Order: sequence, then structure tokens, then C-alpha cells
Amino acid sequence: MDLRYPIGQYDPKEASPLAQAIEQIAALPAQVRAAVRRVGEARLDKPYREGGWTARQVVHHLADSHINAYVRFRLALTENCPTIKTYDEKGWAELQDAKSGPVEVSLGLIDALHARWAALLRSMSPADFAREIQHPERGKLNLEQNARLYAWHCRHHVAHLEIIAGA
Repeated sequence: MDLRYPIGQYDPKEASPLAQAIEQIAALPAQVRAAVRRVGEARLDKPYREGGWTARQVVHHLADSHINAYVRFRLALTENCPTIKTYDEKGWAELQDAKSGPVEVSLGLIDALHARWAALLRSMSPADFAREIQHPERGKLNLEQNARLYAWHCRHHVAHLEIIAGA
């Protein structure tokens, strides 16, 4: 198994159907909390692979990444194909709050954020999911594609936590 991609790399052709993707996004907070419990306090600073992020960094990354995703959805729903801002996720993961901050802070953020995000996703129409963002590196992406990508992202990082939990 490639520890960088324990569930495989994202493939739009194999992505979850939209309804399932929405439920996967909604389920993330409970899944991350359960995985963190299995990891335990003593292993929060253990990486899932040599050169990889620690469990602590993965949890903080999920909060950071999904805040950006949620904002992108809201921008796409209120603007005409907005160009979104990218960010240096590796750089963010190396900031001190991500390297040593308490995971409970990001777990609480993920709880609240995913409650809002899931409510938003469940309220969206097919026309809403067809709305687009302009990604500086990936081009135009519609919100259905984004929901499916972030559902994969949820599963991807929970799998990283499970690797540490099982170590």
C-alpha cells in the first residue's frame, strides 16, 4: 500500500456519487474524533509515514483545508465563477499551531464547520451544484466535482489517522 494515498489517489471517474459524498462530508467529524481516540495522546506527534505529517498536523490540516473549501462553496453560490485563492497547505502544516497546538481546537472547528457545510450541501439544488469556481491551477471546477473531491479528502486523511492508530 502507498502510505501517501492509502485509499488511492483521487479519481473523478471513481468518486462517490453526490448524495454519498455529502454524507461522507457530514460524517467526517465523528470519524476524525474516533480515529484520534484510537491514535491516543501519546501518538499524536507520530507521522503516518516517513516524512509525512503527524496525526496532529493531519487534524489541523483537515480544519484548514475544509475552511477553505467551505468558503469556496459560498463564493461560488454568490458570485459568478469566482477565482479562488490557493494556499500553501504544506506551509500551513509547518506553522507552530499545526505542529503543536491541541487537536481539540481543530476537532471543535471541524464539528461546527461540517455541521454548517453539510446543511449548505443538503440545501443545494442541481443548478447550485453546477455553479463553478476558477481554480488557478486546475481550471474551472463545478461544486459537484468539489463535493466529490472533498468526500475523498475526508476518507483519505481518516485513513492516515487509522494508519497511526494501528501502528
